[in-house]
Amino acid sequence: MTQLHPTLSAVTDRVIERSRPTRRRYLDLIDRERERGLRRPQLGCANLAHAYAGTDEDRDVMRRGDAVNIGIVTAYNDMLSAHATYYRYPEQMKVWAREVGSTAQVAGGVPAMCDGVTQGYPGMELSLFSRDTIALSTAVALSHGTFEAAALLGICDKIVPGLLMGALRFGHLPTILIPGGPMASGLANKDKAAVRERYAEGKATREELLDAEIAAYHGKGTCTFYGTANTNQMMMEVMGLHMPGAAFVNPGTKLRQELTRAAVHRLAQIGARGNDYRPLGWCVDERSIVNAAVGLLATGGSTNHLLHLPAIARAAGVVIDWEDMDRLSAAVPLLARVYPNGSADVNAFEAAGGVMFVTRELLKAGLLHRDIMTVMGDGLEAYTERPTLDEAGALTWAPVGDSKDETILRPIDRPFSPDGGMRILQGNLGRACIKVSAVERERWVVEAPCRVFHDQSDVLDAFKAGELERDVVVVVRFQGPRANGMPELHKLTPPLGVLQNRGYKVALVTDGRMSGASGKVPCAIHASPEALGGGPLAFVRDGDVVRVDAVNGTLDALVPSDEWSKRLAAVAPDPADGMGRELFGLFRAHSDEAERGASAVLAGAEL
Repeated sequence: MTQLHPTLSAVTDRVIERSRPTRRRYLDLIDRERERGLRRPQLGCANLAHAYAGTDEDRDVMRRGDAVNIGIVTAYNDMLSAHATYYRYPEQMKVWAREVGSTAQVAGGVPAMCDGVTQGYPGMELSLFSRDTIALSTAVALSHGTFEAAALLGICDKIVPGLLMGALRFGHLPTILIPGGPMASGLANKDKAAVRERYAEGKATREELLDAEIAAYHGKGTCTFYGTANTNQMMMEVMGLHMPGAAFVNPGTKLRQELTRAAVHRLAQIGARGNDYRPLGWCVDERSIVNAAVGLLATGGSTNHLLHLPAIARAAGVVIDWEDMDRLSAAVPLLARVYPNGSADVNAFEAAGGVMFVTRELLKAGLLHRDIMTVMGDGLEAYTERPTLDEAGALTWAPVGDSKDETILRPIDRPFSPDGGMRILQGNLGRACIKVSAVERERWVVEAPCRVFHDQSDVLDAFKAGELERDVVVVVRFQGPRANGMPELHKLTPPLGVLQNRGYKVALVTDGRMSGASGKVPCAIHASPEALGGGPLAFVRDGDVVRVDAVNGTLDALVPSDEWSKRLAAVAPDPADGMGRELFGLFRAHSDEAERGASAVLAGAEL
């Protein structure tokens, strides 16, 4: 068997040692929950009657109490294309549970907002904290104590992390995440981005832009670029929390249906009354969290997971930080080119070999923990095989084979890059992250006078007015979780891309987030400590020369130290109201810093 890569081994040991006290407390918690016995038999008759009143067909089985009852937590809505696919899942899942003598109930629903709809508008300031709201909603759903297993229906940006954060506090319950799959390919992402840049320059009409966007986002399923939603699905695979190969099978297909059916049957087997008990809190451990980080780096995944993965980990008593990811990035090669790191979409990625191929290649090099507990069994071997239907229409798996397109997926001995392309930047502007896997090497260092903004709309106005037609570092501050909920600043991608195309050296520095689709413009993001409360970005002034250096890992304002020390912090804008933002003041006030996951609920629980 292949030995672990020394960097993977060293980082994992570092995470285990750092997590020792919190992980022990977590395991004690789920042990206590298990030792207390199954909740359902302990409930009073009136309690049970309420739990069973909503069902007719399954009431007798539930009353008997000897079968697994699966709690379904669903993020269904039909405003979000990826989650519209879940419309009939619960009723189908109930039928499939009956096939194996089990039952299923919808335990609760969670909100699922679409960042693609709110991007650049006030609603985006609710986005990150929707993850905490989802975690709380998941906890409420599972708090009834009437389930022996859980099925989590969620795909997109904050939904999967939120579902996991909530479900991990019920870590004694075996749990499977059930995706819905990506929409069929539409207008190529590269062509869509070109229309966006033309529109930013005033060379395309709004009608042309809308036509392009609708051609790209045209049906039910996940968006086809490799942003946060699809990175979520990859991570669930390398953590062993999906049925193998479930991530990128299209909606509405027989294979998609059979994978969901198999997940329900598997939950009956691994549930607390099944014959192969596999609680979520045992599956999600230090090694599976490190596997998720490796998968993120090897596929050029979303920068949002530099927030989400630490938050998921903390919910399981595991502490991983950006230095761990930086060390892994130096050792993990880039095996995939999927938009925005290439021209292919996730459907082409799947056709080339998908997560199954990546998993197999990483295992070859000792860059994944092979022996983790998964929902399918012990070890990741099952996740190197592609699901398919045999001649009788039954679900089976077969070896994934070689890459079908080496412009999209490459083997471990011929990677696109020897490293994963995510780095920590540190200097007098604090600690930030940068993703360079899609940035041309000659743009890894940008040194230029800066222009400081407190709102992304002001950046757009300055661009339209021609005020940024030069080498420039755009600083957008007071965008951290405590200031305004840490919105994504994806609306800045087209204008900054236009400036770069015109030959200027351009970079973004912010304490906010960039989209999971961030690409060719160097962006130092999640700068910590954030500007609100006196973080270093609060002291930057227009015209300061700022150096963003992804080669040496530095982020500095080139200002003499004696001058810097005399400056006063800029005054933060008042928190905005409207669009419900005022309701999230408690979350903003209590949020952790970005490196700990930018979570209010985890901070409140002292996890």
